[in-house]
Amino acid sequence: MPSTKLSVRAADHGLAQTIEDILSQADPAADAVTLFEDGPAAWRIEAYWEDRAAADVAVEQLSATVGADLPAVTLEDLPDLNWVAMSQAALPPVNAGRFVVHGSHDRDRIPHGPRSILIDAGEAFGTAHHETTLGCLIAIDRLTRSYNFTRILDLGCGSGVLAIAAARALPAARVYASDNDPIAVDVARTNAEANGVRHITFACTAGLAHPTLRAAAPFDLIIANILAGPLRGLAGGIGAGLRPGGFTVLSGILNPEAPTVVASYLAHGFTLVERRRMGDWTTLTLRRRS
Repeated sequence: MPSTKLSVRAADHGLAQTIEDILSQADPAADAVTLFEDGPAAWRIEAYWEDRAAADVAVEQLSATVGADLPAVTLEDLPDLNWVAMSQAALPPVNAGRFVVHGSHDRDRIPHGPRSILIDAGEAFGTAHHETTLGCLIAIDRLTRSYNFTRILDLGCGSGVLAIAAARALPAARVYASDNDPIAVDVARTNAEANGVRHITFACTAGLAHPTLRAAAPFDLIIANILAGPLRGLAGGIGAGLRPGGFTVLSGILNPEAPTVVASYLAHGFTLVERRRMGDWTTLTLRRRS
């Protein structure tokens, strides 16, 4: 069906990020939200909904939250096209350690093999073009070169790219992937099948309380690419779900938020192994003390 595009152009990067955050958390949820440079010292934020009324609600939410600092907001009705897929189809392959993440439009240009991960545009986050996903992939590559994990959990799996990468790196491991969004779980399962990865068990849940995850614990490695607030709240649960000496990789953390996330995990028996900054985002690798 036709969709509606919301556009805002901001001269301040911090304000642009604030607008992006508000739109990313809008209710009803947007189908896609993007932030990109738009000329010298300017940024454009765009969001898409299938329902014009949902876009109108988002404008009201922006006005109520940002107030007088909100730049002009425009709404545009678009023809019946998959704008998310079209925009992501132009994205190039991403190299992350031993992994190459690509869309089906690059299938013929990427050598087939365990390094190649096919992730097409869809309804779940995670194509490796965002610094948070890329940071996690690099951490997975480094850890799986040095340690033979046998039970791995991708918590908040989105597209499933991180679970697929872990399964590709360690074919003998049991890999679990969970998300609180059933659409994301379906997308991740479809992506795993498209990549020929059969040893991933999926669960629709928030946190680690699902019976499947409780039965699988303790894990050797837990990956969670979510947001700083939920990650702080999950520190105790992730600590309880890891074996002593196990690792966790955390991302979705803006650089200024990293110290509070680290502090939460240090308080729950972790030591910091690596802090990797990529653009505005931080990926953390921590280890549960024995």
